Amino acid sequence: MAKQTIETLIQAGKATAAPPLGPALGPTGVNIGQVVAEINKKTAPLAGMQVPVKVTIDTETKEFSIEIGTPPAAALIKKEAGIKKGAGNPLLDKVADLKIQQIMKVAKTKEDALLGKDLKMKVLEIAGTCQSMGVMIEGMNAHDAIDAIHEGKYDELISSGRTELTEEEMKALEEEKKKLQADMEKRRSEWEAKGKEILKKLEGKANKVIRKALEEAEIPMPIINELAPAEEVKKE
Repeated sequence: MAKQTIETLIQAGKATAAPPLGPALGPTGVNIGQVVAEINKKTAPLAGMQVPVKVTIDTETKEFSIEIGTPPAAALIKKEAGIKKGAGNPLLDKVADLKIQQIMKVAKTKEDALLGKDLKMKVLEIAGTCQSMGVMIEGMNAHDAIDAIHEGKYDELISSGRTELTEEEMKALEEEKKKLQADMEKRRSEWEAKGKEILKKLEGKANKVIRKALEEAEIPMPIINELAPAEEVKKE
């Protein structure tokens, strides 16, 4: 029984018979409309994201099977949080807040790629990714949330497997995201003002002296690089 495999990347929920999928499926004789419909059905929960798709076709019977890959955990977290990117400085900046149910949803989506032996362990892995992105969990720094998960605070909720959020919970998260964004912008303005004050005091000094002073003032490196870009080292 001969089989042919086609692998491609598609926009979740929006597969069509157009390239790259249609032309690849055409020579196999499979019902392209059925394949497209099945792909869109399976990828609908990941709408708005690019996902890898693998179509395996029996060249004799024209039967097919579809395997859907999953985006990286960070991409799924950004989708749940409604953000375009994580924090540039996750130790100081927090860009969003997620509920345990949302962490569970990501963990379930990525379960085949995670190492944890059960859902709780997989949730901890996703929480670790949140920590590196500056995403809070249940109103806490991800590090504190990880401790709370280890201590069993969310065992009952995790065991329930419930990943849906109420309308009130979604609204509260959106308000929290706006507040975090405002706080982050305020801190950035304060750091920029402080940095410019240092630049004014050290006007005419060597760039490395200025950068050192900015670092000693605990100004985040991304802002230091904007205010006093590092000089390129010329190669002989």
